[in-house]
Amino acid sequence: MESQDEKKVSVALLSVASNATLVVLKVAAGLTIGSVSILSEALHSGVDLLAALIAFFAVKMAGKPADESHPFGHTKVENISGTVEALLIFVAAGWIIFDAAKKLSSAAPLEDVRWGVAVMLISCTVNIFVSGLLFRVGKETGSVALQADAWHLRTDVYTSAGVMLGLATIWLGDIFFPSLDLKWIDPVVAIAVALMIVKAAIQLTIESARDLIDVSLPQEEEEEIRRHIMAFAPTVRGFHKLRTRKGGSVRFVDFHVRMDASMSVDESHRVADMITCSIKQHYPGTLVTIHIEPCNCSNGEDESCGCILSDAEKKAIMAKCQEQAGV
Repeated sequence: MESQDEKKVSVALLSVASNATLVVLKVAAGLTIGSVSILSEALHSGVDLLAALIAFFAVKMAGKPADESHPFGHTKVENISGTVEALLIFVAAGWIIFDAAKKLSSAAPLEDVRWGVAVMLISCTVNIFVSGLLFRVGKETGSVALQADAWHLRTDVYTSAGVMLGLATIWLGDIFFPSLDLKWIDPVVAIAVALMIVKAAIQLTIESARDLIDVSLPQEEEEEIRRHIMAFAPTVRGFHKLRTRKGGSVRFVDFHVRMDASMSVDESHRVADMITCSIKQHYPGTLVTIHIEPCNCSNGEDESCGCILSDAEKKAIMAKCQEQAGV
């Protein structure tokens, strides 16, 4: 069966291939009919291609195991990749607006726009399929780079559809209203494409960059982790100092738990392993660090810990631990 890292690399490579093909098709169509909106889409796909290449190398690098220089692994390469991809969109949008503004004042007649409509239709169809695949694998594996690449292509779907609609309007206008000048629609659509790209870029920048500064996991994920910890009550008397973060597709979780001071090291270690296993089953690949603290309520030192475990409770805990032996 294909591993998660292999799956990520495969879909990233598919994105590279599809974007390269679309760049060639859009440049050919744009030059043939003289459409600035199609050429702007070709530039957009060129940026998508560059982003796909960055994502491809990022997921390969992020999959490398930890080493002496990178004891926490290479997962944040994906966050760097996603941020760079987002910034590239701003560059593409600025270029499109600059070029379209020049053409707006001197829009030239277009040649056979049917070719442009056909190429944009192909672009929409291909990118719907590839972006859907990237979204699915990106969410499945928690890959920031793949999800950023998916947003690139999904934006391309909307912009290609806008260009196709603009060209189709010009085409139908020439047929039914030949005296009406509709050449201005092409550069206006190109500017609208650029504004849509900027909106996507802002969202991508926020999503990708937040994990670079070790922002906590979303509140709903932290609540889920808390539920997994307290599912082991009364063995776990309480917990505190929960800290979470994410690098690429890997979550990092550490916290302190309180357990009966009379438990042996082996018993408490087994319980910690069970908690770790429970969290990992819900969030695969999570790195969990647990610090165990004794609960000395029998001496009146910590009334918040609750009662000391009875022998029957200890036997039940050990039986449950033995079921998880080897975890």
